[in-house]
Amino acid sequence: MNKRTVIVGAGAAGLMAAGKAAERGLDVILLEKNDRPGKKLRISGKGRCNITNNTDIEGLIRNIPGNGNFLYSTFYTFSNEDLMSFIENEGLELKTERGGRVFPVTDNAKDVVALFVRYAQKHGAKIRCNSPVESVETKDNAVSGVRLKSGEFIEADSVVLATGGASYPGTGSTGDGYRIAKTLGHTVTPLKPSLVPLVSVQKWPASLQGLSLKNVSITMLDSNRKKIYSDFGEMLFTHFGVSGPVILSASRHIMQYDYRNVYLIIDLKPALSEEKLDARLQRDFEKYSRKQFKNSLDDLLPQKLIPVIVELSEIPEDKPVNQITKTERKALVRLLKNLEIEIAGSRPLAEAIVTAGGVDTDEIDPATMESKLIKGLFFAGEIIDVDGYTGGFNLTIAFSTGYTAGANC
Repeated sequence: MNKRTVIVGAGAAGLMAAGKAAERGLDVILLEKNDRPGKKLRISGKGRCNITNNTDIEGLIRNIPGNGNFLYSTFYTFSNEDLMSFIENEGLELKTERGGRVFPVTDNAKDVVALFVRYAQKHGAKIRCNSPVESVETKDNAVSGVRLKSGEFIEADSVVLATGGASYPGTGSTGDGYRIAKTLGHTVTPLKPSLVPLVSVQKWPASLQGLSLKNVSITMLDSNRKKIYSDFGEMLFTHFGVSGPVILSASRHIMQYDYRNVYLIIDLKPALSEEKLDARLQRDFEKYSRKQFKNSLDDLLPQKLIPVIVELSEIPEDKPVNQITKTERKALVRLLKNLEIEIAGSRPLAEAIVTAGGVDTDEIDPATMESKLIKGLFFAGEIIDVDGYTGGFNLTIAFSTGYTAGANC
């Protein structure tokens, strides 16, 4: 009888592990607690699925602040280039966009899920949905099988835990794997939200809810006004503060500050120096010289943002433009280049894209993803204490660790 492996969790890591293990001729059972596989994968990249990033291995490691070095071995086993070749060979064409982000040409995450389900099933893996796992059973410090919540026991020679993190619990990532790993003696490092929207101290961002700013420059400062991080791109105002790609990336850099006593500085006009912006303002003020101040910024700013800027500038909204002083104008220029928001915290872990923390990497063999404590127990994906920035890095981790676990279980 073929060696049997049970894989827990049919997300990116679990599907890849199941396909690879089945391809090796193993008897593979993939257990998923949801009613269908790949639930979180289907909504990744706003439903487009940012599969990986078209950079080199050093570039991958640089973009994985959470224990990136642990992944050298697995990236050399199955790199982002190997992943892209694999997907294209399986019949899905890919494209590379800004910042090296790789997407399917179809812009549809469902096509990615379908490809991996097909890959697993064509090699004989059996996918069982609506099958939540209660525990992994062991005998003589080695895996003996899994117990389902229904009470059913499935014997196994090896088990891959690919249960995801604790973010987006609606997709099934409810932290079950951490509980199972702990009962088997593994250390789980503190779980924190990563790539998470931020909450502002000020109330005015709420009035801009839904406003997206493209091509802005942001800088994060600590309480001593020392620069922590800067980025350029798109951000979004929300009812609680700020979100959007540059904010999610910035959030990972301020995790060590507990998301508090840090300041977000937004440059609304990064293409213009203060001198050029001042010249631009003078031209606009000349054009609207007979209007009130509140009606003079239409050419410069989105309509929704104008009342906020007017209020923060402390220039009376009904002041005639031709009466605005040079000092007031210069202060307005500084405000547009340095719009400041104090960060009060982050949104909860349930709203984060990724969970930072997880099963301690010191207890996992980086070459095989096997537990150093329990023979036949493997880990793959977000359950491991590794996490990256936005841009396809977290899915690369999932697919690469899934492949490595599937190749060795």
